[in-house]
Amino acid sequence: MDESALLAHIYERSAGLAGAVRVGPGDDCAVVRVAGGTDLLLTTDQLVEGRHYEPGTDVGRVGRKAVARCLSDIAAMGGSPVACLAAATVRAGFNEADGLFDAMRAAASSFGCPLVGGDIAIARGPTVLTVSAVGAPHPGRGPVLRADARPGDLVCVTGAIGGAVASGRHLDLTPRLAEAAWLCDELGARLGAMIDVSDGLGCDAGRVAAASGVRVVIDAAAVPLGVGATDVRAAIAEGEDYELLFTCRGAPPPSAPTGAPITVVGRVESGAGCVMTLADGSIVDIAGAGWDHTG
Repeated sequence: MDESALLAHIYERSAGLAGAVRVGPGDDCAVVRVAGGTDLLLTTDQLVEGRHYEPGTDVGRVGRKAVARCLSDIAAMGGSPVACLAAATVRAGFNEADGLFDAMRAAASSFGCPLVGGDIAIARGPTVLTVSAVGAPHPGRGPVLRADARPGDLVCVTGAIGGAVASGRHLDLTPRLAEAAWLCDELGARLGAMIDVSDGLGCDAGRVAAASGVRVVIDAAAVPLGVGATDVRAAIAEGEDYELLFTCRGAPPPSAPTGAPITVVGRVESGAGCVMTLADGSIVDIAGAGWDHTG
């Protein structure tokens, strides 16, 4: 199964959803309008043992990551989390369920997103944690979509890219909720598209380009590398960074009040695709540079 092809199939079959759906599959969250004209952000994410973390990993870190990576999608839309639910399929013989639940509950509470329900099952396969979250869009800016990049925008990232898996940082991530809300406050209408860098800066920037119908150009020399990352071409394909990639009209601030640095790494042009310029002047296609969940 090819993940990109499957996603393309889902997006094609989900176009033009009627009724309360304002944004369907194809962004970090769905946007649904409920009675009274209130918009909600809805998202879900899975954490699979042996795929997203190694067997034997401390359950406290596993529980935190399961919640945090789902809330990173809320941050990518510029929203604030409201509540979440969790479904756990635990492998037979798993005897740390209490600690796992306690870790998920504590993480959800620390992010202002109480864990309000879920489901539990036991199976012979690996443990799988599924977290679904409800969020509220930014009250002024509204949902920040992948489709809002425009030619002339700058492309920026928070934090650093690469080295998250090798260093273990991916288990201790903090979703950029505060930074996303501040960007909405600070930039307002100058804030274009946004996405969280979960699958790799290359393919996630490519998703912004495809959704917006533009060409994204990344400057390899400008990409801030994380601790342990030395090769920019490898770093942009690793994923698990959970930083924000966004576009803006006019210069962005150099850092957020939280201390997270903001780096301009490229630009948006007319055209299509996502490429990176290297130190020798050559240009490489990076739209497919990322982590494939089916690989």
